[in-house]
Amino acid sequence: MKLVRTEEAVGHVLCHDLTQIIPGVTKDAVFRKGHVVEEKDIPVLLSIGKEHLYVWEKDESMLHEDEGAEILRRLSQGSNLKATAPKEGKISLQTEVTGVLKINREKLIAINSCGEVMIATKRGDSLVKKEQVVAGMRVIPLVISKEKMEKVEQAAGTEPILQVLPLKPKKCAILATGSEIFKGRIKDTFTPVVEGKLTELGAEVIDRRILDDNDQETTKNILDAIERGAELVCCTGGMSVDPDDKTPLAIRNTGAEIISYGAPVLPGAMFLLSYYHKKQADGTEKIIPVVGLPGCVMYAKRTIFDVVLPRLLADDPVAFSELAALGEGGLI
Repeated sequence: MKLVRTEEAVGHVLCHDLTQIIPGVTKDAVFRKGHVVEEKDIPVLLSIGKEHLYVWEKDESMLHEDEGAEILRRLSQGSNLKATAPKEGKISLQTEVTGVLKINREKLIAINSCGEVMIATKRGDSLVKKEQVVAGMRVIPLVISKEKMEKVEQAAGTEPILQVLPLKPKKCAILATGSEIFKGRIKDTFTPVVEGKLTELGAEVIDRRILDDNDQETTKNILDAIERGAELVCCTGGMSVDPDDKTPLAIRNTGAEIISYGAPVLPGAMFLLSYYHKKQADGTEKIIPVVGLPGCVMYAKRTIFDVVLPRLLADDPVAFSELAALGEGGLI
């Protein structure tokens, strides 16, 4: 840094905060560290007694922190995200829709491994609400070399590392299985819980059925619900290893692709995820999630269903490896 006359400081970067004191009114920084001095600032600076300033020396090989932050913003900002204006080398990204935050984790780690820059985000694959801040990025020093930012750009590649997949207003069916509710011995308290979770995220329940512990009937009803327009089928009950619990068999017999029966999440270990591939008249396929929900979904505030549901509603395929990775942090 160097010392310059205030009148000659235009275009230079301040090295520290400059405080303005007006008795009984304010005592605060009138200009923050990193501020680029403009012509209009000169009278204000002189009025607070600053006839000389410490500034960073101009160097064509260096970038101001705000310029560096703007590069990080460009590398990060994908679909359905908007950015705040840079301030003190920091930019935040907010969501434009409610949806699922997707992150290229490999690229994020590569950028954060470059040094002198950082990007922090909410957890990937999680539900984020409209207007929520989901990422913040900044350059650590006040100025940063262009060479360093070029390395950051190389690490990031050409595709934005963050995006939000919007939730879709899917039509859903809930099939509650169990002889105890089918025969009226107890009241079905499972369906209202599942319906509440679905409608909270904008889905519409178009079909509700109560079925006996009969795998063939359950298979038939799953397929019928799909033919009637269900884009997500939730089967409740019958998910344990008891002889009368036949929901996993019923789902398998629909021909659906079983991704996993079981997940390393508590509550929710007996969760089943599958995808039914429905042939369309135009020759294309429509992929419809069919899930088996264990009893914990009925009484626990948060379970595996809350983790996976946003992705199902955003048409974001869930792989077996991703379910397996839920073990870390899966003790809900």
